[in-house]
Amino acid sequence: MSRKNTGFAADLAAGIDLSDDAEPSRRSSIAANVLTGRSNRLADLASGAVVHRTHELVDPIRCRMWAGHNREYGLLNEERCEDLIESIKAQGRQEIPAIVRRVPGNPDYDFEVICGARRHWAISWLRAHNYPDFKFLIDVREIGDEEAFRLADIENRARDDLTDLERARDYLRALSAYYEGRQKTMAERLKVSESWLTRYLDLARIPDELMVAFRKPQELGIRNAIALKALLKPDDRRARAYAAAENLREQQQEIGSEMPVLDVIKALMLATDPPKKSGSPKKSGIAHTVSSEDGKPVLRIEGADRKGVRLTLLHKGGASRGDVETALRKILDSHWP
Repeated sequence: MSRKNTGFAADLAAGIDLSDDAEPSRRSSIAANVLTGRSNRLADLASGAVVHRTHELVDPIRCRMWAGHNREYGLLNEERCEDLIESIKAQGRQEIPAIVRRVPGNPDYDFEVICGARRHWAISWLRAHNYPDFKFLIDVREIGDEEAFRLADIENRARDDLTDLERARDYLRALSAYYEGRQKTMAERLKVSESWLTRYLDLARIPDELMVAFRKPQELGIRNAIALKALLKPDDRRARAYAAAENLREQQQEIGSEMPVLDVIKALMLATDPPKKSGSPKKSGIAHTVSSEDGKPVLRIEGADRKGVRLTLLHKGGASRGDVETALRKILDSHWP
């Protein structure tokens, strides 16, 4: 019999029995049901069948970033958090809690943030810009480092605002910190394929000597890792790539702007081609690069036929104007009647 039917039968019985004890008896039954429901709820919590979450509103200054957080907090700014800031202002509060854990025995901090660096930054920014009443909404958990890493990865994997490079460096750190360098174990724990994980690890392993060519390395994606990795072998190829990367860094610093990522990669790839032993370029229709004596790309011959010679000047490859003039003279001597 359902609860509604049980209550209906009790009402009928109360109507038949006109004694004064009928109503108190029904109230006693209701009270017993409430106590039984509370007991069952406590039993569920104790057994783990129901998980109780503790949400709190706190001052963000009492929260620090977890050392294993996968987002570079220093890169956050008003532009990267603009959508979140406007959403919090429109809603009048932070809708989704950040996941944190307690920091015992620390006079400066009460919590450390596992997931929610942008939320922490946005609330902190709002409190400093005319919204002092906003509080940081947190979900307090009791979890270990490896579980915290997996939890943060799951939450941030689908987020577009987390760069491939940030995620890649987080994976590389976790590989040794939690999985003893076992890539297969890590892939199984994250429920991803080994090949998928390898692409991120390859990006994180690109040496700093090569990364200096990119003024905004955060724009690099895992697709770029394949081309960059190919520049590192053999040793002489890697040395030319490092030299070209330094030249590109200096050029961009001089002009005060950055080259697009794909342009930088193309220049690096051209610079790693070994210099031609002969100064006379081939007359075939196959494209090839002419380099200076020190290995810097000067120009690229796209093809030569009866109509003429097609050239591309590689003015961002690190060669000097004199190198270009020398190469052009050789091409004129070879091709001009």
